[in-house]
Amino acid sequence: MVYIKLTETSGECRVPPALSGERLIMHLKTVTIHPEKYPIRDRYPYNLPIFHHAQSLSCNTPVTMFVGENGTGKSTLLEAICRTCGIHIWRDTDKRRFQYNPYEETFYHCLSIEWTADRVPGAFFGSDIFRYFAQLLDEWAKNDPGQLDYFGGKSLMTQSHGQSLMSFFKSLYQRKGVYFLDEPETALSPRSQLELLELLTETGRTGLAQFIIVTHSPLLLACPDAVIYSFDEERIKPAAYEETTHYKLYKNFLEDRNKYLFPGQ
Repeated sequence: MVYIKLTETSGECRVPPALSGERLIMHLKTVTIHPEKYPIRDRYPYNLPIFHHAQSLSCNTPVTMFVGENGTGKSTLLEAICRTCGIHIWRDTDKRRFQYNPYEETFYHCLSIEWTADRVPGAFFGSDIFRYFAQLLDEWAKNDPGQLDYFGGKSLMTQSHGQSLMSFFKSLYQRKGVYFLDEPETALSPRSQLELLELLTETGRTGLAQFIIVTHSPLLLACPDAVIYSFDEERIKPAAYEETTHYKLYKNFLEDRNKYLFPGQ
């Protein structure tokens, strides 16, 4: 089986120098998808055409972005990589869906990863499960108030959604690890997104934290130290910022919104 090594077509991926002036070495080096291990091919996520090709994704920058239309498999792959890294994903186990797909959480069995050195810890963020985590943290703090010191010293439940997210990000991402974020822009204003963008850039350049992010935000996609993988074609492919569908759509809308608001006029 030949695996496809994805490299950025628009030029060499930029890796900023570490604070010592040396080239940064990322914790997570590569992720490989193995279709030959699929237990089935007609159920989600194994039926997604983009996952029918054996391929490897290089994670050689502080920030790796996944971008594409809804339903293209970005979040599915993000969670699978997280599980392959041995990182727990918090879930509200009291909530049950009407239809349960047993294959959704098995995709990670069909991935392999390569660490640069030793495995590092990390965390997963998803806007849909963040409030559940914040509630759990409040419960823990009843018996051990010092737990809140790791998140700015205040309960995440007493802050606005956006404020609590930024408190969470600022405290957690100062630690060495690999961090997975699924659409972190959901509850953030444009100004807060720029604040998160600055945090990702500065923290990534320390060499401590590495980020893999699913996003629809053209602001976050502009991260100067990021490699962007597009899920909008038959295969997962690297793309320059200006080549992404999201950038083009926002740019065209801002330049002539009437074309979208009043089509045909």
